[in-house]
Amino acid sequence: MKFIETSAELGSTRGGAVVPTMGALHEGHASLIRAGAASGRPVLVTIFVNPTQFGPNEDYARYPRTLEADLKIAESAGAAAVFVPSIEAIYPNGIETAAAQAARFPLPPIATTPRLEDAIRPTHFGGVCQVVSRLFDLCEPSIAFFGEKDFQQLQVITQMVEQDSARWKSLKIIPCPTVREPDGLAMSSRNRYLDAAQRSSALGIWQALQSAMNCSTAAEGETLMRQILDQHGLETQYAVIRSPKTLGKLEPDGKSARALIAVKLGSIRLIDNAEIGV
Repeated sequence: MKFIETSAELGSTRGGAVVPTMGALHEGHASLIRAGAASGRPVLVTIFVNPTQFGPNEDYARYPRTLEADLKIAESAGAAAVFVPSIEAIYPNGIETAAAQAARFPLPPIATTPRLEDAIRPTHFGGVCQVVSRLFDLCEPSIAFFGEKDFQQLQVITQMVEQDSARWKSLKIIPCPTVREPDGLAMSSRNRYLDAAQRSSALGIWQALQSAMNCSTAAEGETLMRQILDQHGLETQYAVIRSPKTLGKLEPDGKSARALIAVKLGSIRLIDNAEIGV
């Protein structure tokens, strides 16, 4: 596996598969890398903790950075190369300029209208789209893999690529299922922040999602999810059932729906979602 730090070294990886990450890799990331390898293309994993997608009171400074362990996971999952750029390589004009540009980044509608992550973290998707577009420009992949756990982010990036197809030509975004612990907790780099009591409380997220899977109406499902989250001592930021295509209200003739949850346990924020039938 090749270790790359500068864009000048990316030449041999262009045209392959890319798995963008912020590091702190776990089995969820490994599943994306394996999916990329199964496509028959060489897989480039990017590791970059992007400052422009964190709000002023969020956890950028303490976000886990575990490069040595990340490289082992990437290699064992089948990565051909790992790109670990410096901040200067991604934002050559400096962070202040980059932050100002992120605030003005042209976003697809699904990044601003559902009132989900966009409402809780109003500057988040500007930074996400900024860094992902920069990585796509540098790496020039033909296919990119993203997990469904960050469901709104997946839809935002998919729309971004579709709306600028001339820029990235035939690039395809491939969604991959959420990977869960045996007890149902969605794998997340932030899970390592949880103490034993918080880890137990966090199981209420999966229980809430399961409760919504057989509800007859969206309103009933949303009520049940909130009740279960409350019972587990979780601070609910949203617990909603939406259209999987628009993340807006369900279409009358829609055959599927997405339940989406965001909660806080103290300073730790967790999100999850699941496809359901209503």
